[in-house]
Amino acid sequence: MKILILSNYANGLYLFRKEILLTFLEKGYEVAVSVPTDENCPRLKALGVKMIPTEFERRGNNPVHDLKLFLRYLRILREEKPDRVLTYTIKPNLYGGLACRVKRIPYIVNITGLGTALEQPGLLGKVLLRFYRISAKKASCVFFQNEGNRQFMLGKGIGTGRDRLLPGSGVNLEEHSFHSYPSEEKAVIFLAVLRIMKEKGIEEYLEAARQIREAYPNTRFYLAGEYEEESRGLYEPQITQLSDEGVIRYFGHIDNVAEVMAESHVIVHPSYHEGLSNVLLEAAACGRPVLASNVPGCRETLKEGVSGLTFSPKDAEALVQTIKTVLSYTEDERRQMGLEGREYVERVFDRKIVIGAYLEEIGEEAV
Repeated sequence: MKILILSNYANGLYLFRKEILLTFLEKGYEVAVSVPTDENCPRLKALGVKMIPTEFERRGNNPVHDLKLFLRYLRILREEKPDRVLTYTIKPNLYGGLACRVKRIPYIVNITGLGTALEQPGLLGKVLLRFYRISAKKASCVFFQNEGNRQFMLGKGIGTGRDRLLPGSGVNLEEHSFHSYPSEEKAVIFLAVLRIMKEKGIEEYLEAARQIREAYPNTRFYLAGEYEEESRGLYEPQITQLSDEGVIRYFGHIDNVAEVMAESHVIVHPSYHEGLSNVLLEAAACGRPVLASNVPGCRETLKEGVSGLTFSPKDAEALVQTIKTVLSYTEDERRQMGLEGREYVERVFDRKIVIGAYLEEIGEEAV
């Protein structure tokens, strides 16, 4: 069997889905991956998959460029002749799904999140929903990563043929092992790991860091993640200033997120929307309490008041109050929240569950 995977980002495939790729390879399947070229592609290639460079704008809406992507997918399908196609993220789902439908090749769509355009009413959102109905109509299965996204899309007539709810991308519990809670003797360290853009809640995090550092000098605020290029000009001066003032410590893009997470005490994720947050799953796997926006894709990753706390999205003051709440707990209580989080992800979010779902769907298609 030959499986073709269409996605928009090599790093996401490697970090969150390499176990799926390795399982396919171990079963003797031939695996090809179509993604835009970046520095992460060699890591995918080293797994033993065939790389197919496919350049496109992840966030652009240029119809000429998108038509080129659709034609590129048609050409890849014609040349590779896959038995199954798996698509991830919006453009591969839309244009890859449509190409598979045209070529009558079985395909599975994974809706990893809705994005701002789909969640907010407007012409672009209506166009995307109509396009999704067309492109996903003949999918053998549509995977959703949280119940909120699932109900929204099913209500719009998307995924009504066959759908299935996954625990996000799951978490590799061996790779993301438990780490003992560090001493708070010197400081309580908060960490946010996010792409630096408005929709990930960077503004709220920076404002909360500013207020809390002033009121609680024994706190520290860490920030890890790369800039979305269209957001760099807006946020880089502010982050540089706050770093110089000692309000935050900015790591930039790092590959050793797990190490920084293990040194921290509380993980904060103020995102406006998610499919299902890998950052929060990895934080819980590490044994850290989490503070997360009360939105689909975040709230599912914790047990409210037990392993973490939620707060209203797009609301810096709500985040400030939630941080004050967790600071009112004792060190032992925060440590216990981390233990509860680890137990929860072990039970509900093991990545092996996701692998099993893909194998079942592929097996059902082969019958």
